Amino acid sequence: MELLVAFSTDDGENMIKEHAGQAKYFDVYRFSEGNAVFLERRDNSKYKGDEAMKHGDPKKAQATMEALRDANVLVNKMFGPNLPRLLKKLLCVVVRTEKISDAIEILKQNWVKVQEEYQKGESRKHLVLTP
Repeated sequence: MELLVAFSTDDGENMIKEHAGQAKYFDVYRFSEGNAVFLERRDNSKYKGDEAMKHGDPKKAQATMEALRDANVLVNKMFGPNLPRLLKKLLCVVVRTEKISDAIEILKQNWVKVQEEYQKGESRKHLVLTP
C-alpha cells in the first residue's frame, strides 16, 4: 500500500514543537513497502491564521486540510483540539522524536500498524509511536 505522509516543519529537518497545523511547511513523502521518497514541500500559507481564532477553530482545521489535500497521514510531535476533525480525513501520528529523518525510520518500523489504522477510515484513532 502506498500512502502520502506529511511532516509538520519550519526548517525541513525537524518537526515543530507546536500543534501540527502551526507549521510553516508540510514536507510530503511517498511511503510504500519500506521506502520513503521526498516529493515536495508545501507552504502552509495560513499557518498562523487569524490571530483572533482560538485553537480548535474549524477554520484552522480547514486551512490545514487545504495544504494536505491529498495526504493520507500527518506526522508531528503534538496535535491540538482539531485532532478529531483531522482524523476524518487522514491518520494523525504522534512521534516522540524531533528529526524528520528519525520519524521516517519509526514509521518504517511500524508501517503495518500505520496502514491498518489508516484503513479504518473515519473511525480511525491517532497513533503514538516511540523510538
